[in-house]
Amino acid sequence: MVLGKRTGHEQVLPKPAEERAPVTSLPRPIEVSQEPREIANRNIDPRAEAGLRSIVSAESTFDVGQFLEGAQSAYRMILEAYWKGDEESLAWLVNDDVRGAFAEAIAERAAAGHVLDNRLVSIERAVISDASVDGKQARITVRFDADIAAVTRDADGNLVAGSMSDAVETHDVWTFARTLKSSDPNWKLADTDEA
Repeated sequence: MVLGKRTGHEQVLPKPAEERAPVTSLPRPIEVSQEPREIANRNIDPRAEAGLRSIVSAESTFDVGQFLEGAQSAYRMILEAYWKGDEESLAWLVNDDVRGAFAEAIAERAAAGHVLDNRLVSIERAVISDASVDGKQARITVRFDADIAAVTRDADGNLVAGSMSDAVETHDVWTFARTLKSSDPNWKLADTDEA
């Protein structure tokens, strides 16, 4: 084949966009997928449904899926701040009671000369186990099943306890609280417990 020689099998080059006829889009039927609702339902204990309905009733913009995503992000951020001893970050993530308990534990750890070198490997599951509204205060409890690699080191960096190669299964129950219709959209950690 000789380049530049016409053989009759040439392809027509497309016209520039401004010379083409406008494309008319035909309306498509809207497909409603039930999957997100089913996924959300798997992440909600039936005992929490009435409380969640009360929250939605009081604040129509509340979205369970967004809350769960935010709760998982908060779980990671709070754990990392606690492990690092970052009380400034904890201040805007947790309420005063939790902040006080965390500050005390951080101070005890520092006094012992220990440093946590932990890593959240994965959050296997996050389930809303309870929800309630009391006056203007909304509370949602989430059970987190996670894998954490936990290591405690002394001031010189020597291993005191744990292993970074062997993650430990953890089961935490955290309650987040927020004043409904508040200008502050953030939920704060109000209580922690082990499952």
